[in-house]
Amino acid sequence: MLQISKLISQGAGLAPVLVKRAATLELDWDVRQKSRFDATDSLGRQLGVFLPRGTLVRGGDVLIAEDGSMVKVIAAPQAVLHITACTAHGTPFDLTRAAYHLGNRHVPIELKPDHLKIEPDHVLADMLRAMHLTVQEVAEAFEPEGGAYSAGGHSHGPSHTPDAPAVTAVPPAAAHVHGPDCQHDHGHAHAHAAIKPVAIQLHPRKPHSQ
Repeated sequence: MLQISKLISQGAGLAPVLVKRAATLELDWDVRQKSRFDATDSLGRQLGVFLPRGTLVRGGDVLIAEDGSMVKVIAAPQAVLHITACTAHGTPFDLTRAAYHLGNRHVPIELKPDHLKIEPDHVLADMLRAMHLTVQEVAEAFEPEGGAYSAGGHSHGPSHTPDAPAVTAVPPAAAHVHGPDCQHDHGHAHAHAAIKPVAIQLHPRKPHSQ
């Protein structure tokens, strides 16, 4: 069995021609969400994958075997529910509401600008249809969101540096000119006259006579 313990996200930095020639490994989400599993690649080789805990394997990732060979991962089509907003009875905002309610149920969700995808569940399908969403079962690759802090939660481009976020200078706000018809409350903008300190003379207290 050929062991694999290294993953290059989306083949970043690798020559495209080498990735194109690499063996492939087609896996569904049930396997790709695991960091350790056995599989057989397109060359018939038995692979033992041992990645760091919490690693999510995505379609397009490249695995590096112990002999230096590469294996490109393909997200296998699988049964999923394809969820879109109903153009006749709803609005695109319904997808946001749906994502909120599905998230409350800790359901893995693939988020797209115009649709959502989840694994088949007839109870959730009925709930979504009751929210005026269109739900269809299809066979497609499934790439749900990872946790915000997970090892494979999100793949960033080479210019993204999460440990050193870019700081954008904020220019000073332009002065606001109030006209005669301005209805703003100007009380907060009035300048207050300087308060001069006042000297207070204290007299010692006389003891009471017995």
